[in-house]
Order: sequence, then structure tokens, then C-alpha cells
Amino acid sequence: QVQLVESGGGLVQAGDSLRLSCACSGRTFSNYAMAWFRQAPGKEREFIAAITWRGGSTAYADSVKGRFTISRDSAKNAVYLQMNSLKPEDTAVYYCAADRASFRIRISTSPENFGSWGQGTQVTVSS
Repeated sequence: QVQLVESGGGLVQAGDSLRLSCACSGRTFSNYAMAWFRQAPGKEREFIAAITWRGGSTAYADSVKGRFTISRDSAKNAVYLQMNSLKPEDTAVYYCAADRASFRIRISTSPENFGSWGQGTQVTVSS
């Protein structure tokens, strides 16, 4: 069974940066695309960023493009989300997710394609 554990959330001020980490165990990490989603109170879960299994391609939501960067380190079985220029509207619980299918060629942004999820880490941005 896949286990994903997020860390790095916290309370920051607008304009600050945070780096979220997600440690993966239980299967061959490098064979699967990974993604970050977030969910704010009263809102649906929202796609933020994804990276292919090889790490050669990434995708971002328009709301975070140019501010957030997703990366992965297969040697450490980890995926990261560097978040810069944070805004109050970035406040949410951030979830790491692993693709259901291995070696997917095209990046998916749909939560239905991600079968394993972490417990989430809270990010709060004050104005």
C-alpha cells in the first residue's frame, strides 16, 4: 500500500515562501506521476501542480503559475512544492497525490486519476 506523508505547511505572511515536501513509500515511486492539490474551507479540491513520472514535464493551475514549482527526487522518493509570493487566497490544506497508473505519458490534472493521497498539510497565509 502506498503511503504519502506531507510536511512543510505553516502560517506565513503574504509574500512569503514555503516549501512543501511529500515522502512516498510502498511502491516504486519513480514509475508514477505525482501531483499537489489543495482544498480551502467550503470549496472543492483543486488541482495545483503535477509532474510526470520521469520529471520531464510539469503542469500548473493558472492561479499558481509563475509562483509555484513542483519537483521530484527519485533518490529520496519525494516530491516537493516550492511556493513563492504566497497570497491569502492560497490558504488551504495541501495534499500530495500519486497517479493510479504507472508510466502515464500525458499529465493528468483530474483527481480521479490519482489513487493515493496524503493526509494533507495546512498552509495559512495572512494578509
